[in-house]
Amino acid sequence: MQSKPVLGTAQISEILTAARAEADQHGWAVSIAVVDDGGHPLGLMRLDGASPGSAYLATEKARTSALGRRESKVYEDMINGGRYAFLSAPLHATLEGGVPVIVEGQCVGAVGVSGVKSDQDAQVAKAGIAGVVRPQS
Repeated sequence: MQSKPVLGTAQISEILTAARAEADQHGWAVSIAVVDDGGHPLGLMRLDGASPGSAYLATEKARTSALGRRESKVYEDMINGGRYAFLSAPLHATLEGGVPVIVEGQCVGAVGVSGVKSDQDAQVAKAGIAGVVRPQS
């Protein structure tokens, strides 16, 4: 039997808090979503001023990242690099801003952010993850 860590309610709250702090520091109105390793929603925060559509996109970016176990930017780069057939992949948000949560070498979920430029979305997601996942030594 195998086992792996999972995101608990404490970690979800810490991710949302750290990501919100990063967004607030820059004055960015974003939505932040946390999903498990199967892409199922665990937490969502839509900051004041964030568009309703950003909540949907943040969740889909997170789902895409969790299911692929990589940053959603990888898919955006593939498509921009000419792999147009990837547009038919069953992922709804192949845009930068979804980042997997990797613990002990395992993907335990992902964070998706939407509302500002894609690289800024990713910056907020990574700040959220850094709030709970310490670099491996």
